[in-house]
Amino acid sequence: MKNWQELNELQKHYRQKVAIRLDEGEGTALDTKKREIVVCAGTGCLSSKSRDFIDTMNNELMAHGLSEEVSVVATGCFGLCAQGPIVIVHPEGTFYHQVQPKDAKKIVEKHLIGGEPIEKMLYHDHETKEVIRKLMDTPFYHKQERVALRNCGRIDPEKIEEYIAFDGYQALAKVVHEYSPEDVLERLKVSGLRGRGGAGFPTYMKWTFAKNSPGDQKYVVCNADEGDPGAFMDRSVLEGDPHAVIEAMAIAGYTIGANQGYVYVRAEYPTAVNRLEIAIQQAREYGLLGDNIFGTNFSFQLDIRLGSGAFVCGEETALLESIEGRRGEPRPRPPFPAVKGLFGKPTTVNNVETLANIPQIFVKGPEWFAAMGTEKSKGTKVFALGGKIQNTGLVEIPMGTTLREIVEDIGGGIPDGKAFKAAQTGGPSGGCIPEEHYDVPIDYDNLMEIGSMMGSGGLIVMDEDNCMVDIAKFFLEFTVEESCGKCAPCRIGTKRLLEILDKITMGKATMADLDKMEELCYHIKENSLCGLGQTAPNPVLSTYHYFKEEYLAHVQDRRCPAGVCKNLIQYSIEPEKCTGCSACARICPVSAISGEVKKVYEIDQETCIKCGLCKDTCRFDAIYVH
Repeated sequence: MKNWQELNELQKHYRQKVAIRLDEGEGTALDTKKREIVVCAGTGCLSSKSRDFIDTMNNELMAHGLSEEVSVVATGCFGLCAQGPIVIVHPEGTFYHQVQPKDAKKIVEKHLIGGEPIEKMLYHDHETKEVIRKLMDTPFYHKQERVALRNCGRIDPEKIEEYIAFDGYQALAKVVHEYSPEDVLERLKVSGLRGRGGAGFPTYMKWTFAKNSPGDQKYVVCNADEGDPGAFMDRSVLEGDPHAVIEAMAIAGYTIGANQGYVYVRAEYPTAVNRLEIAIQQAREYGLLGDNIFGTNFSFQLDIRLGSGAFVCGEETALLESIEGRRGEPRPRPPFPAVKGLFGKPTTVNNVETLANIPQIFVKGPEWFAAMGTEKSKGTKVFALGGKIQNTGLVEIPMGTTLREIVEDIGGGIPDGKAFKAAQTGGPSGGCIPEEHYDVPIDYDNLMEIGSMMGSGGLIVMDEDNCMVDIAKFFLEFTVEESCGKCAPCRIGTKRLLEILDKITMGKATMADLDKMEELCYHIKENSLCGLGQTAPNPVLSTYHYFKEEYLAHVQDRRCPAGVCKNLIQYSIEPEKCTGCSACARICPVSAISGEVKKVYEIDQETCIKCGLCKDTCRFDAIYVH
């Protein structure tokens, strides 16, 4: 890429090729002679055979002589993962959900040739039962604003030409030609962008520190080591829009004076790694990475480093240790990475979502970005919505959207008419938000105030059937397993904390144990070396604060109100409901249920392992938990 003019000419050329998809959001004239079958090829849909669907569809198009008229486009994640694999037929934009390879033939013959959409494959709203023919017309998207996810589901991530068509690398061209590093920092400041990976530190400040630190060599690092249970935001951006991260890292390099960048991504993300490798190679071939970018004296190289899946490597100093070839353990701070980072040189570390916002800030302007969100939390936030929710998937909402809006309006509410109980944000480092804070606007400061945190963006919804003591135990088990062991408060303290939770869930704890648990939580928070240890007690403290009655029930009454903790529950058979069908006895793995056919059965409490299979099997609701 010799200059900005050449990029503009390429963009104009490639926009004609993707005009069908551009029209959906930008009003570009359609070439109605061309058709496209757009298929989600994110990890979730790939696991549900979307790749097989793509291969089958290409074969069907060839068999019917349509391969020249119809293109099949594999994209990243659309977000509505609960309905995947998702297929969209352009130019009409018909939205099919939960598509399987066998459906390819029907789509070709009935829709493409016959001209009639397949009604049975169209999406039906789970509440109104209304047929929704276009993806963006589903309630799931109504309150979303896609910035970091803008290209996911719209472009083929393995073709740089499509990224260029959708304004790709325009921000980098503008920066290197029109702005000084100080101009870049000022625009980031105006935008109000804060780090999307944890505590929300202002991005312009982090870059300013690195720029002002003296050094003959500086580095830009992308933290793509996404380890929170249930989180897949960064993975989806890398799978669906890898060039956005590459472009942002180059802008960071120009700003702080770095000529080398590294993307640190966990090896468990093979699709993301593969697409990132393709994107980096394409950017090099187009001259968008390498020497004298856009004919200027700015040069920037980018490489990938694979992590082995240690949660602690999400902490930036542990990540830098891993890149350098050592065991991933946090470093004492100060000095901070902006002063002494990778290989002892000034380094800026940002996560994937933070970087994905940056090109649009320079294309559309910092004021455009700052207009979204709240006074202190600008822009949008991506959440991986999971747990007890109708519409699991990726959502991107303006800061300030309430938890109720996310769960009910976007997520479709709790299945089976169950009541909302809490939501966990921030993964193992976050806290539980109870129903009393259901209408609190979600932003950095509000979450901190109620005992949680934004974190990288995992959002797990819980209903009335969840035991909050068990939830705290689940997250703490993860933290204990992932502790690097470098400092005693985290290595030993979290282990002792887990032992107390074990006692509580087994009905062996005392009131003194609750006092010890709380004291230990604060000791770990105040004395651990890094953020992993400092935030590890958050799930315990937040559940104890908001659901103390459940802890007291476990300790004082030896009872689990939700019927989850096995040592505190019993399965029994109600004589009035039992028909003597013997289904429960036949399914029991330890033969704890006995009786005669057509007579009331009984459960031997000494033998019962409380697996719950009998309750799941009984068609007469005769088995209850108490």
